[in-house]
Amino acid sequence: MNCKLGETKYPVVRDLAAEKETLWINPDYGKAADLGLTRADLFDASARLDRFAPYMAVAFPETAKTGGILESPLRRLEAMQADVTKRDGYALPGDLYLKVDNELPISGSIKSRGGIYEVLKIAEQVAIDHKMLVYGDNYAKLNAPEFRDLFSHYGIAVGSTGNLGLSIGIVAAKLGFNTTVHMSSDAKQWKKDTLRSVGVNVVEYDGSFTTAITTGRALAAKDPSVFFIDDEGSKDLFLGYGVAAIRLQKQLRDQNIQVDEDHPLFVYLPAGVGGSPSGTTFGLKQILGKNVHAIFAEPTHVPSVLLGMATGMNNGISVYDIGLDGLTEADGLAVGRPSRLAGRVMKTLLLGITTFDDEQVMAYTAEMMDTEDIKLEPSAIAGFAAMAASQQYLSKHFNMPNATHIVWATGGMLVPESEHARNYKIGEALLKQSK
Repeated sequence: MNCKLGETKYPVVRDLAAEKETLWINPDYGKAADLGLTRADLFDASARLDRFAPYMAVAFPETAKTGGILESPLRRLEAMQADVTKRDGYALPGDLYLKVDNELPISGSIKSRGGIYEVLKIAEQVAIDHKMLVYGDNYAKLNAPEFRDLFSHYGIAVGSTGNLGLSIGIVAAKLGFNTTVHMSSDAKQWKKDTLRSVGVNVVEYDGSFTTAITTGRALAAKDPSVFFIDDEGSKDLFLGYGVAAIRLQKQLRDQNIQVDEDHPLFVYLPAGVGGSPSGTTFGLKQILGKNVHAIFAEPTHVPSVLLGMATGMNNGISVYDIGLDGLTEADGLAVGRPSRLAGRVMKTLLLGITTFDDEQVMAYTAEMMDTEDIKLEPSAIAGFAAMAASQQYLSKHFNMPNATHIVWATGGMLVPESEHARNYKIGEALLKQSK
């Protein structure tokens, strides 16, 4: 598809190709659809994570205090709400919260949810097939040498820009799988170093995420002992992310946060390939219903999910097809082609998508440190851009006085201090210019 044709048939493509910050509202939002996934699938995934909790508590002691369950807090952001709305010049009715997935154990990102879940599902199936495990067992037994020996005869592979590779690589290597992460050129060096330090084979590519995942998928297909975790189309990844909604429902209740027509909930999520925000949104809609509304945020240089959904071509089109370079400081979102699942499942579940300039998220990164002393990587804080861009639209179409807003922070715990310091320096200079 050339850019000229795109501009004629799909007017929004003109703005995307020009790298303009854009708000796209989904015309199919709220319509009926057969999603191919159900609430029962979510509870099956949740039950599997519960079975593995004894193993996680033993193999990863940092999860022991939560009984081996991977979960992050929901934190009120009073100082950030006052500062960011004043600086960006808009009113935010209701209360602002942060879902701090940057504090998720093991990989410190939202990818822990889907990536670790799929690794555990593979491990369970292999162990059951070899008659070494039954569902009623205490899964802590999987930490024993005989299981690591079993898993050493199998491989797990994934293509990643960084955080998914970290979550899968760390857990798969711990279990004993021969683990390979195919990483694109824009993945941070520290992420590659961290994986190698735990015994993961990291294969680097000069090209984009698409090159890494396509090559990795093809290589895995040649070896029947290798399981390829496909960020562009895995239902298991999707469901692992969706389990977050079951946990969030309880957190909302515990903090006396209502979700109904008079108390709508708006959730703002960064989107790269689209799997983690889409899985989360699917879960939220299944568990919390029609009064929760999700908006994605993407870099102006890499609006892959927006491009796919707005044109209806989903994973059939790449940002490179309209002349974009795919470069962004938000490296976790540097994915040129969206997930095969994201656009299809989000077709009626997603309210909209916004795009942002890199300077915006770099400023938010410093602002978050100043106001709340929370360190996030640039891609993880992009939800604030979606929140700012959507308020004018939301105020016209929803009952906003008692709204709750959740920005989903998607990573940052494992980021080296030198990286945080660099990001803060850049963001601080941008804040001074904007105030």
